[in-house]
Amino acid sequence: MKLSHLSETLIGSEIVKLGGEIREKIRQGERIYNFTVGDFDPSIFPIPKELEDAIVEAYRKHFTNYPAAEGNLDLREAISSFTKETEGLDYGVSEVLVASGGRPLIYSLFRAICDKGDKIVYAVPSWNNNHYTHFVEGQHVVVEAKAENNFMPSADDIRPYVKEASLIALCSPQNPTGTTFKKKDLEAICDLVIEENKRRGDGEKKLYVMYDQMYWHLTYGKIEHYNPVSLRPEMREYTIFIDAVSKVFAATGVRVGWSFGPATIIKKMNAILSHLGAWAPMAEQKATAQFLAQRDAIKSYLGNFKSEIEERLRSIYDGFMQLKKEGLPVDAIAPEAAIYLTIKIDLAGKTTAEGNTLKDQSEVTAYILNEAKLAVVPFYAFGASKDSAWYRLSVGTCKKEQISEMIGKLREALSKLK
Repeated sequence: MKLSHLSETLIGSEIVKLGGEIREKIRQGERIYNFTVGDFDPSIFPIPKELEDAIVEAYRKHFTNYPAAEGNLDLREAISSFTKETEGLDYGVSEVLVASGGRPLIYSLFRAICDKGDKIVYAVPSWNNNHYTHFVEGQHVVVEAKAENNFMPSADDIRPYVKEASLIALCSPQNPTGTTFKKKDLEAICDLVIEENKRRGDGEKKLYVMYDQMYWHLTYGKIEHYNPVSLRPEMREYTIFIDAVSKVFAATGVRVGWSFGPATIIKKMNAILSHLGAWAPMAEQKATAQFLAQRDAIKSYLGNFKSEIEERLRSIYDGFMQLKKEGLPVDAIAPEAAIYLTIKIDLAGKTTAEGNTLKDQSEVTAYILNEAKLAVVPFYAFGASKDSAWYRLSVGTCKKEQISEMIGKLREALSKLK
């Protein structure tokens, strides 16, 4: 059966594939330490009680009809106020667009800016930029970020590719790495964009930046979140933000996301989404508008939520550092933000007790799943090279009592190799 070029060439999600294998093992009764999903176990990390109550009440008040295509006015007002107070970014309601989470907003942004063949610059590992570029038939301009820079792209990485590019896709805190832009590094990228746009003539398409900051509230220790517009106000004309309740309030299934940026682009994104119908549900919009105004409740929730996430990340990091100290072939980057830990399991070329050589990273991934019962997502699932020994470990479904068990199982599995 012959179908569209898009459907014939779209690459399936490695994460979904791995998730299917893990679910099958669990169904067959295996005990798996599943650290793959960028989601939360609601029994461990419930959404804020105030948000939950507001959602229930909104349905009881029969807010079940269509919302406004651009998002209800009360919610856009609440987002505008919340963003100004928490991040110092002043955007009016005409510069805010609401949708059912971040994905439709990212898709509509790519569609609004990029034509077929346009150069789209993104670093790997990163979440889904390769797929969105494929959707719009853009030209992939891929920068492979390095461990030395905590897998965050630098201005020097990007500089060779900005000429004639239409979009740079950035994310901080980064999915999958849980790392962040340092101030000077983001400033340098901003200066690069500003310089390039000054070079372009009035009739040329400008170079825009998508800034996905879905995890920006979730930073730990002395780590600070930075954004392009606060660092360089001139970037306001070229920056489109992506944000949501999904991660910051453990509300991945609530499906309320928002974008803010230049009104002209937001309007075009809205026109695209109006044909897709990717609206956030009316009741959830009403509830989110009410919840965002409750600053004390938000502060209280985030205090506990961040503490619990950070405790898990640091405990697993410490476990990996102990394994490394013992001479085992692992490493990790100290946790900075989000719900992710970047870990390294460097076993390619090692031989199992049965005499089988782990020829490549896919076999390493299978080995640690089968022998250590540890399920993590390899960076090659996020566009990195197939031989990358680095992985994303997510703690959104992690029970604290599992951590020492998991580290022990991993130690046993690693110690069997020669």
